[in-house]
Amino acid sequence: MINKVYPSPAAALDGLLHDGMTIMSGGFGLSGNPESLIPEIKASGVRDLTVISNNCGADGFGLWVLLNNRQIRKMISSYVGENKLFEQLYLSGELELELNPQGTLAERIRAGGAGIPAFYTKTGVGTIVAEGKPTEVFEGIPYLRETWLKADLAIVKAWRADREGNLMFRKTARNFNPVMATAGQITVVEVEEIVEPGTFDPDCIHTPGIYVDRIVQCTINEKRIENRTTRPRDAT
Repeated sequence: MINKVYPSPAAALDGLLHDGMTIMSGGFGLSGNPESLIPEIKASGVRDLTVISNNCGADGFGLWVLLNNRQIRKMISSYVGENKLFEQLYLSGELELELNPQGTLAERIRAGGAGIPAFYTKTGVGTIVAEGKPTEVFEGIPYLRETWLKADLAIVKAWRADREGNLMFRKTARNFNPVMATAGQITVVEVEEIVEPGTFDPDCIHTPGIYVDRIVQCTINEKRIENRTTRPRDAT
């Protein structure tokens, strides 16, 4: 059996990073971010990155640290809000942005993992999203052609993995992580718990180990909440 388990996040990324590469990073808002791997990318000093992710972290957290360090050249994402640095860099021309409707982004990544070069969607027809893209009419309705997304490296956050790389995700941290795990040339996964092969019920495996190249146990697992809203409990 191939040993997929690495002793540290730095070791798990060793030999994989280079200037100008494309990286997919899982997560939605602050849920399911590969918190332990991102700081190691920062520490490596790699630059001119294209990053595919739903958003780009939040102030001082997640992919924001790469943005702040000017290591990202281009973002392919679907949400810019609540990240002032992202906004500033884009408006100043320092950061390229390919903005996608959220469902389109997810499907482009899924297509990349499934080997589907292009697909058609009604989303974005007649808007700025459609500029420069082919359209075709099916049953009298115009559809926009979107292309797959793939990456040199996918960094993923999962809840549990066995040593063969089979993954389980927990609740909303599942988000973009499973599809990104399939669309990276190399996929590195950080997990909260590593167990022995055969531990999982096969029906409970969300991502098969065939897609996973390297596994490391989390060193950072903050599970932040973006906006916490509370109200007093009723006296009754």
